[in-house]
Amino acid sequence: MAKHPTWRGRIAAYGDRHHARRAGRASVTTQFTQPPEPRQIGSPISGQHLVAGKFLVLGVRVSAPELAIWDLAPQRADVMAEVHRCDWLADLAALGDAPARAKAQDWVQDWISRFGAGNGPGWQVGITARRLDHWTRHSDFLLRKQDPAAKAAFMQSLARQALFLTRRWQRAGDDIGILARMIHLGLMLKGMAGPVDQITGALAAACSTQVDAQGGIASRNPAQLAAVLSDLVDSRDILSVCNRSVPTEITDAIARIVPVLRGLRHADGGLARFHGGGRGAAGQLDAALAGSGVKTPATGQTAMGFARLTGGRSTLIIDAAAPPTGAASRDAHASTLGFELTSGRRPLIVNCGSGARFGDDWRRASRATPSHATLGLDGLSSSDLGDASDDWLTGVPSLVRAETRSDDSGARLELSHNGYQPTHGLTHARLLHLSLDGRSLTGEDLLTTLSPEDETRFDHVFDQSLRAGIRFAIRFHLHPDVTCTANSDGSMVSLGLKSGEIWVFRHDSAAQLSINPSVYLENGQLKPRAAQQVVLSGSALPYATRVRWSLAKADDTPLAVRDLAFEAPLGTAE
Repeated sequence: MAKHPTWRGRIAAYGDRHHARRAGRASVTTQFTQPPEPRQIGSPISGQHLVAGKFLVLGVRVSAPELAIWDLAPQRADVMAEVHRCDWLADLAALGDAPARAKAQDWVQDWISRFGAGNGPGWQVGITARRLDHWTRHSDFLLRKQDPAAKAAFMQSLARQALFLTRRWQRAGDDIGILARMIHLGLMLKGMAGPVDQITGALAAACSTQVDAQGGIASRNPAQLAAVLSDLVDSRDILSVCNRSVPTEITDAIARIVPVLRGLRHADGGLARFHGGGRGAAGQLDAALAGSGVKTPATGQTAMGFARLTGGRSTLIIDAAAPPTGAASRDAHASTLGFELTSGRRPLIVNCGSGARFGDDWRRASRATPSHATLGLDGLSSSDLGDASDDWLTGVPSLVRAETRSDDSGARLELSHNGYQPTHGLTHARLLHLSLDGRSLTGEDLLTTLSPEDETRFDHVFDQSLRAGIRFAIRFHLHPDVTCTANSDGSMVSLGLKSGEIWVFRHDSAAQLSINPSVYLENGQLKPRAAQQVVLSGSALPYATRVRWSLAKADDTPLAVRDLAFEAPLGTAE
């Protein structure tokens, strides 16, 4: 996708600047129509980093305690956009102590002095709506112990930014998050409700176009779907409190989304980490699900293209559909047939996660197939990541199949995708069986040709390799808290969880086992966390190559493990 603005984009940017200057100089003020309440749950760990002057935004890492956040990287428009959204305010509010409050107050007052008159970056509809939403919801935190002049300046800035949004709200298009925030702001700030009816109508229309009939969204990002639910529940509630009608499109979308999200949660309550999404802030999804009032459980074999197997205290979630394409694939990953496995409160097998926080190189690497718990061919992802200047996935698998079967022994999942067929003539098939008690997972990965044309294509690549075979690797990325010890002959690996559970990984020796370094990418951290991965590697030979493996709890692991303490630091969840 082109990075340079089109002529329409330049005209829109000019319009934003014009209306920003007008709003920034307007003689307006406002009051709250009702006491604001925080909604987004921030990370206290990130708040501590900010107070200490340790910044990490889109790969820009700076340690400078006296630096104002607005001076972090003024030459980087993407970094400035991220900073001006003020998501960091939730982290400082989550920390909540006096130094955090002082830092937040200083930065907000500094923003008003520098940019409040409508100049500088950050005066775009999406950025302004998000910033204003944070300011409003955390206004008690920001205004505590402030003098009257500072409070007056803050309320006037709220009014001016809200005025800008009332004049430019159409620029939100069908973005559910922006529209929902503008409804909340219009009804929370006195005198700013003018276009709320029109915005509510736009939100209703967006629910019909952005949330499909099954309750999914085009990006297939579970965390993004959770954010959509939270926005819709918030919009429904504020409209109801203010005695305004709630369009049925909003309530219907909520009802469709809830069972999908329930199908995308692991046993520990965290979301599956796929297509740029994280596990979610602790408690935030629970609040949205409870607030929805929808009791429908997870239904169907798949949810938004993900299959979920459960047994005992174990959950397995696997990417069982093709990745998104087009604009929806900006943050998508080549993760087809990748899976995550959680035992009770402990993640065991994971994906590496999104590296966007750590810069372009990490972002690109995290989207590739080797960053997921699936099979990949050497140097090739199952979808084409494009070049470094393009965010969209291309060449995604055109056929992905998934079928779930259950019997007295547990649940069985049969999957396949043809992502490697155009280049190598190979189809990847994966069979997974999770026992009824959740104590064992058996798997089988198969690379095979399915037609004479596939065989011809495979033969060509095989000959180019000097008949050495096509290298492949089946990766099992481990959560950083999992300990990993292989036996002397490489036939077995012992995996220890902090709960005390021991899982044993075995394979049929059709591939070579190794334990390699890996990373776990998450918000709330200034650098990737070191982890390990179990890798089964080998060469695909004509015309079918099969590798069998298993994960099972050690025989002396009890059926139920007392695991009440969760050692992960508060706030490190994504």
